Amino acid sequence: MHPPTLVVHADWSSGSAKRWMARASRGADGVYRAGAPEPVGDLATFFDRLRGAAGDGGCVLLGVDFPIGLPLAHARKAGITSFPDALAEFGAGEWRRFYEVCSTPQEISLHRPFYPARPGGARQQHLLAGLGAASMDALRRQCERAYPGRRAAAPLFWTLGGQQVGKAAISGWRDLLGPALRSGRPGLLLWPFAGRLDRLCAPGHIVVAESYPAEFYGHLGVVLRSGGRGGGKRVQSVRKANGLVLSAWAARAGVELDPLLTGQLQDGFGGAPDGEDRFDAVVGLFGMLNVVLGRQPPGEVSDGPLRAIEGWILGQAVSR
Repeated sequence: MHPPTLVVHADWSSGSAKRWMARASRGADGVYRAGAPEPVGDLATFFDRLRGAAGDGGCVLLGVDFPIGLPLAHARKAGITSFPDALAEFGAGEWRRFYEVCSTPQEISLHRPFYPARPGGARQQHLLAGLGAASMDALRRQCERAYPGRRAAAPLFWTLGGQQVGKAAISGWRDLLGPALRSGRPGLLLWPFAGRLDRLCAPGHIVVAESYPAEFYGHLGVVLRSGGRGGGKRVQSVRKANGLVLSAWAARAGVELDPLLTGQLQDGFGGAPDGEDRFDAVVGLFGMLNVVLGRQPPGEVSDGPLRAIEGWILGQAVSR
């Protein structure tokens, strides 16, 4: 694999104020130097800014924590054989209402699958009936299903509750990836749809992969207390304790830290509400570097439908 010149993780949200990214640049000596998290900023210029930061002939590996792919059962019903091809079409033609979240069960269809627009009487059974699915697992991709040590992720098309990912997917597809694919942006490739990571990371390429801090916690030794008053990543003291863990990982991996990032890790990213977003941006970056440095397998899928339609999560083991 040609080592990426720039590795970036963007902690995503449907609201721009909660989108933070952390990045690391590879120096001429081969060492990655990680900086403090910063706002993602204007999506219209996002890829241009990354390209500029990587320099002429540089390679960018971008991780985003929103789904990239469709549940196979849904894709088959909708006649979709390639997720990247479908993504370029969503929002236009027969897919013109794809990103409009349904307000009532009667609006749900294969071409308008996100539900509900607001709480109040909405049930997952409405989504199952509207999409002709037998269970919520049928609306999950293989990489989203439960395995020992991790509960199942929220289904892509369900947009209610604290664990839902549908609204972030809408934002990421509609406002970032879809426009870039339709514009024919040179060198933009989606992993694993376009091939193996070691082949995609090449000069001039921007490789986009689905990456999740929650997947990386175990890889990096991050431990978050959950439930009760003990908190979790929303609590500064918990982030501060894990800042020591992350700093130790960086030292072992040979990743250099900008002094500002070192200070933020030691401080638990402050007491402001965006501390958890900045924390996850750094966890996501370190998890990606763990893969790039060969300390964790990327999780390559060879199955045709998985690679063409469902996709995979970077760093997640394929065989469960």
